[in-house]
Amino acid sequence: MLNALELTGRARTHVRECAELGCSLHDAALAPLLAMRAASRLDGIELSVVSAYRDLGRQVAIWNAKFRGERQLRDRGGRVLERAALADQEAIDAILAWSALPGASRHHWGSDFDVIDRARVRAGARIELVSEQFAPGGPFAELAAWLDANAARFGFFRPYATDRGGIHPEPWHLSYAAIAVPALAQLSLAVLAEAVAASSMDARDQVLTRLAELYPRYVISIDSP
Repeated sequence: MLNALELTGRARTHVRECAELGCSLHDAALAPLLAMRAASRLDGIELSVVSAYRDLGRQVAIWNAKFRGERQLRDRGGRVLERAALADQEAIDAILAWSALPGASRHHWGSDFDVIDRARVRAGARIELVSEQFAPGGPFAELAAWLDANAARFGFFRPYATDRGGIHPEPWHLSYAAIAVPALAQLSLAVLAEAVAASSMDARDQVLTRLAELYPRYVISIDSP
């Protein structure tokens, strides 16, 4: 069980650094992930983690940069948006289609991480986590197919496998069910509201006003294991 600070990215007492993986994760997820990586190597895939534990401060920084137009915003179809042309509420919706609300990121739990096939990355190439790269013909298509066939036997699943009207599908995002399922149950609307209210995120008051609407759509609505 995670406490409220751990659930919302304000404490890291539940995660530890793994030099072999180059990231921090919940201790319970490390051995299954290492086993899954070893199995993928037998099939010629170099499963590598590119983003794992993320604290509230980091999630706030991502949010604020997007809200201020310092980082790219996209609509649900992937088209780039001009921040200056959006009302604040439109910007909030655009951010939430691609980035978790601070305090509600599954990366806070140490159970979730993003992966690529390092063997398919050309030297000097910029890594982009976009659906096209995991689709047939993309560099990570073989990885996506391997995960479809094998992730569940190691205890992992994709919470954003399909478009449920909230966060855009993320074929690169994996979640360790034994930690993530109870964590989501613990992350109540009240716990999230307290974390958002205590944060330094832009548009905090607007988000709090809409939180009862945003919570079921962008936090609770996921693909189950």
